[in-house]
Amino acid sequence: MDGVVIKVDSFALQRRLGEVSRSPRWAVAYKFPAKEETTKILDIRVQVGRTGVLTPVAEMEPVRIGGVEVKRATLHNRDEIDKKDIRIGDTVVVRRAGDVIPEVVKVIFSKRTGAERRFIMPKSCPVCGSDVVRLPGEAAHRCVGISCAEQLKGRIRHFASKRAMDIDGLGIKLIGQLVDKGLVKDVADLYYLTRDDLALLERMAEKSAENLIKALAKSKHPTLARFLYALGMRHVGEHIAQVLARELPALDRYNKISVKKLKKISGIGPEVAQSVYGFFQDKKNREVIKRLQKAGITIAEQSAKRAMPLQGKTFLFTGALEGMTRDEAKDLVLALGGKIASGAAKGVDYVVVGKEPGSKYAKAKKLGLTIIDEDEFKRLVEKK
Repeated sequence: MDGVVIKVDSFALQRRLGEVSRSPRWAVAYKFPAKEETTKILDIRVQVGRTGVLTPVAEMEPVRIGGVEVKRATLHNRDEIDKKDIRIGDTVVVRRAGDVIPEVVKVIFSKRTGAERRFIMPKSCPVCGSDVVRLPGEAAHRCVGISCAEQLKGRIRHFASKRAMDIDGLGIKLIGQLVDKGLVKDVADLYYLTRDDLALLERMAEKSAENLIKALAKSKHPTLARFLYALGMRHVGEHIAQVLARELPALDRYNKISVKKLKKISGIGPEVAQSVYGFFQDKKNREVIKRLQKAGITIAEQSAKRAMPLQGKTFLFTGALEGMTRDEAKDLVLALGGKIASGAAKGVDYVVVGKEPGSKYAKAKKLGLTIIDEDEFKRLVEKK
C-alpha cells in the first residue's frame, strides 16, 4: 500500500463538484512522505502562464533528491509564500511532490541571519507591463494584458501540444521567434504562415520550413475533444473536453449553450460551465475560431451520442504498443467513457502492458491489479 484515497460520500455532491482531466474533484489521495533535502533560496522569479497567472518560482542552490538535481521549485502563489514565511536567502527543506514536482516544504528558521529579503509580488506584468490583479476568491495574481507575449507563447505551446492539435516541430524556441517577430498574434495565425514568413526566422532551413507547413496541414482535422482541449479554456482538461464533445458533438452549439444547460451535463461543475460559456461568448475567441475554420480546420462531429461502455473504468498504459500509439489507445479509452491513470494505484481497473514496460508494471503486479496485453485490450474494446 502506498497511501489511501478519501472520497466524498454523496453522489449528489460528487456530481456538483465534477471532475478534472485525470481525477475527480470529490476524491483526494494521501501518500507516504517523499524524500527531503535542505538547500538555500537564491532568488524568487515570476513566470507568466498561458492564462495570465503569475507563478513565483524559487531559484535554489542545486541539490540532489532521489537521484535528480533540483534547482527550481514552484512557490504556487503569494498566499503560500506568506503561509510558510518564505524569504529570499532562506535555508529551506525541499522535496519532490509525488516524487516528481519539486516543492519547498518549510523554512529552517534557526538558520536565518537577518539578511533574508521578503518577496513582493509585482504590480505590473514582468513581460508586458500590464496591470496585475487578484480577483476575489482566487489565490492567483493575473496579468490582465490581452496582448501579453508570454501568455500567447503559453497558449500556442498548449494548442500545438501532442494531446491537443499535435503540431510536430513547433517547439518552444520556434514559438518564441514567431511571437517576438510579430508573425503570430493568436493561434489562428499559425495556419496562415508561409514559407517566406518562416525564412525570416533564425536557423530555419528550407526543409524545416517545409516540414512545419506539412505538420500544420496534417493537424487540420482534429476530433472535437482535441480541439476543445487545444483552445485552452480554464478548467477544461482532456477528460472534460471528452465529456463536452460527447454531450455536445457539434461545434456551433457552443455559441448558444447556456450555463444552466452546461451544468446539467454529468461531470461538469459550476466553474467549468461558467468557463466554457464565457469563452464562447467572447467575441475575440469566436473570431479566432472562425479564422481557424477559414484556414481549413474541420472538426469531425458525431451525429449521435456514442455508447459509453467503459464508463467508470480506469486504464493505465505502460510500454510500447505495436498496433497503435499509446496516445491513440488513450484517446480510444476516453472516447468510450473511460479514464486514464498516470500511475499504478488501487482503483485502476486495467493495466495495459506493451513492450519494455516501465516501473509501473512492477508496481501494478505488486498491487494485484488486472494486467492485460495489447491483444486483450483490443478484444476488450471491440467486445464493448
